[in-house]
Amino acid sequence: MSATDQFLWSDPQRLGGRVCFRGTRVPVDALFENLEEGVSMDEFLDAFEGVTREQAVGVLEAARHALAGVVAV
Repeated sequence: MSATDQFLWSDPQRLGGRVCFRGTRVPVDALFENLEEGVSMDEFLDAFEGVTREQAVGVLEAARHALAGVVAV
């Protein structure tokens, strides 16, 4: 099962089709926005109680793997 299947869901009829953490209505982009603002992982998880550490780390790992083949120019 891929990280997408395991940790994420999206429905065009809900939340405008935004990709969310499975079992929550928390958009995945909230994780990236919070980390970008300097919020720690623990603070993020406290603020969005439905999101598990396993989900957040899985999404970050999937993003890292997706970017692994990208060459910066």
